[in-house]
Amino acid sequence: MALDLEDWSRARELAELLAPVVDGFKVGMRLFYRVGPAVWDYLRGKAEILFADLKLHDIPSTVAGGVRALVASGVNLLNVHAAGGSEMLRAAREAAQEEAERQGYPRPWLVAVTVLTSLDEVALRRELGVPEPLAERVLAWARLAQGCGLDGVVASPREAALLRRELGEDFLLVTPGIRPTGCLAEDQKRTATVTEALSLGADWLVVGRPILNASDPLAAALSIRREMEGNGSCAKKK
Repeated sequence: MALDLEDWSRARELAELLAPVVDGFKVGMRLFYRVGPAVWDYLRGKAEILFADLKLHDIPSTVAGGVRALVASGVNLLNVHAAGGSEMLRAAREAAQEEAERQGYPRPWLVAVTVLTSLDEVALRRELGVPEPLAERVLAWARLAQGCGLDGVVASPREAALLRRELGEDFLLVTPGIRPTGCLAEDQKRTATVTEALSLGADWLVVGRPILNASDPLAAALSIRREMEGNGSCAKKK
């Protein structure tokens, strides 16, 4: 469940309401930059997965420092940008391992962001100067992440089948852009329903606005949960 909110009071209210029916909470820039590390103190124990969706992307030493801080705060899933390159990815992996050992925590899952779900083929080629097809770029960055020892990637459900086929069953696929039938895609370009994403090979689904914007967020979350369970979904364990 993505707590993509700026209102800390509302975020706490939803966390209390939805904790019994979601596997985890994702906290991104909107909430983290307003609340800071206190968000993890509040959410700890309310869900199995605490996902720091901060998409770290900087020189290796800076990213390593950010990873250490997040691991020390108790998150167990965090992401970096694959576009940062192999040195940055390895530094992040080593920092996560070392800090987890120092704190006495299990090492968190570390995943790399590939191509944002707000981008499509046209934007990738014309604006960012990436000549190859979008799926090929996603796969290339995913291969890089796997080679650097990361646990998986963040990618749209539209690339999930390709990644699963090429990178194996143990590679973690975290998929945003989930839109239950009838929901608007909004600024997401590459989306899928719950059933589609799971059938394509996704492991963990990130759902935010379809729940946050619902008139009854609990009912919306329960509906998504039932659809996931009907497709045999379960959390991947380390």
